[in-house]
Amino acid sequence: MYKPGDIVLAKIQFTDTFEVKTRPALVLFEEFDNIVVAGITSNFGMQGIPLTTKEGAIKESVIKLNYIFTVSKVLIEKKLFHLSSEKKKIIYNELIQKLKPLS
Repeated sequence: MYKPGDIVLAKIQFTDTFEVKTRPALVLFEEFDNIVVAGITSNFGMQGIPLTTKEGAIKESVIKLNYIFTVSKVLIEKKLFHLSSEKKKIIYNELIQKLKPLS
């Protein structure tokens, strides 16, 4: 079982191609063996929340809250590490800001 704040290695199909690649992702929640995740990239040209090697990342990265998708639990290869409570609060607050227009 994966928990919100877990950083996992998952097989991800990109939206602009049929290609599947193994990439890190942030678990937002799990339900019925489906896991909603946010993508992570090492491309600092993209906007997002910084993720550092001190936090457990293999290399300096960015959590992309504009790239949220669902993967089947079977596409998760392994858990890499878990985010701190402080980092999870930053992510939560950023998600709330992005969803505010819905209220």
